[in-house]
Amino acid sequence: MAHFAELNQDNIVQRVIVVNNEVITNNNNEEEESLGIDFCKSLFGNETNWAQTSYNGSFRKRFAAKGYTFDITRNAFVPPKPFESWVLNENTCSWEAPVPKPNDGQEYKWNENTLSWDLII
Repeated sequence: MAHFAELNQDNIVQRVIVVNNEVITNNNNEEEESLGIDFCKSLFGNETNWAQTSYNGSFRKRFAAKGYTFDITRNAFVPPKPFESWVLNENTCSWEAPVPKPNDGQEYKWNENTLSWDLII
């Protein structure tokens, strides 16, 4: 099955729907995103905006979810920024803390006030 994300005017994902693979397969037995977009528009209106997403993250970095942004320049779905201090990794399109999380087997949570990882006790 194919998956398509509906985007608002700011390219924020509103929902993700499932589309049968037959809908997006052309006469040469190749998948075409445009066929799926046309199908979604036929169901939900020509004014809607859609982008295909991959359930296993094989393209566009990750599977889209409500609230994610479709970054056209990076051709990727980017999750919401979790904290103001975090920065976007341009290669993975994932948000990263300004300080690496300790890798000592213990549980930590990010503290935005101190810009550090707090041990969960």
